Amino acid sequence: MSLVLMVHGNAVLENEVAESIYVFIEDGKIREIGSINTLPSHLKTVKKIEIAEDQTVVPGFIDVHIHGAAGADTMDATIQALETISKALPAEGTTSFLATTITQKHEKIENALLNAAHFLKGHNGPGNAEVLGVHLEGPFINKKRAGAQPMEYIIDPDIELFRHWQELAEGSIKLVTVAPELENGTDFVRYLHETGVIASIGHSDAVHEEMEKAVQAGAKQVTHLFNGMRGIHHREPGVAGSALIFKELMVELIADGIHVRPEVMKLVINAKGTEGMILITDAMRAKCLKNGVYDLGGQDVSVADGKALLADGTLAGSILKMNDSIKNILEAAEITLSKAVQMASVNPAKQLNVYDRKGSISVGKDADITILSNEYQVEMTFCRGEIAYKKG
Repeated sequence: MSLVLMVHGNAVLENEVAESIYVFIEDGKIREIGSINTLPSHLKTVKKIEIAEDQTVVPGFIDVHIHGAAGADTMDATIQALETISKALPAEGTTSFLATTITQKHEKIENALLNAAHFLKGHNGPGNAEVLGVHLEGPFINKKRAGAQPMEYIIDPDIELFRHWQELAEGSIKLVTVAPELENGTDFVRYLHETGVIASIGHSDAVHEEMEKAVQAGAKQVTHLFNGMRGIHHREPGVAGSALIFKELMVELIADGIHVRPEVMKLVINAKGTEGMILITDAMRAKCLKNGVYDLGGQDVSVADGKALLADGTLAGSILKMNDSIKNILEAAEITLSKAVQMASVNPAKQLNVYDRKGSISVGKDADITILSNEYQVEMTFCRGEIAYKKG
């Protein structure tokens, strides 16, 4: 399919913010970008889509930490569940994601991994958000910082078990949340690094020295900063403080104003810079649905007033949408939209080593494109060149 986006407003491109441009899309790829005033003759007869002056074109968002949406969850371990999530996410501007698991019985995790591998082989086509792989959140975490992870299934890091799971997943596990202070934790982080998997420190009670060892072993990321971890103390930086100190660590942030206050979002930007942050949703199946009680890892989660809570009041993921994350971070900190896009599109693409084809609007890359209104509502989303969502 071929089409030309006629952008009469602004477009956040890979190296600049441009105005009044055309974007030629063919066979799912961006083929040409240029000024509307110099539209080549060979494109004059190609289908045009007009993008209004008060709308902004940005690269599609990449969510590296999302459990589910629209009633479906990665742990459902069905093709239909991943299809449901993939179809729902373009409405918030997300064009690709990591299907995220939760701590559970080995059998249930294995079923989810087998299903993800099957989905990636035959059900991951254009027109929906693309599954880029799996984020294994748990079970290699600290019980002291379990959060909403089911306590009874938490175990110490186990290289042999992970190797088996990666074989079941056919290499699709791209990111693992781990507590490096546990027995075998540092060796586990090193193994992940050596095999090309991102080690993300999370649900961890590590002190600074343990964080330093993890970074030296190859840890590259921190899972949902400030949540499920040892916090900052002026005599012990803990996980949260160390995450701000080590430049090697990219930090995930749930910018919903619930998991992290707006003032703290600004603090993180001041400490890490937008180049050191990734916006995530950590959303569960209740996203896109009405208030009620929903399942997360075999636990009842009550959703009301924008919060997802276990019976004891523990936060259990979120129902945050990525475009709202963009809006919230812009309101919290004095940054430009292109800086917010860096956190939602560019950084996750670079972290996952897919920046050669995703994460920015550039010739040769996948046509993963989101159109935002002035209020950061999603007007239209293209996933690999096909319209995946159109408002109204």
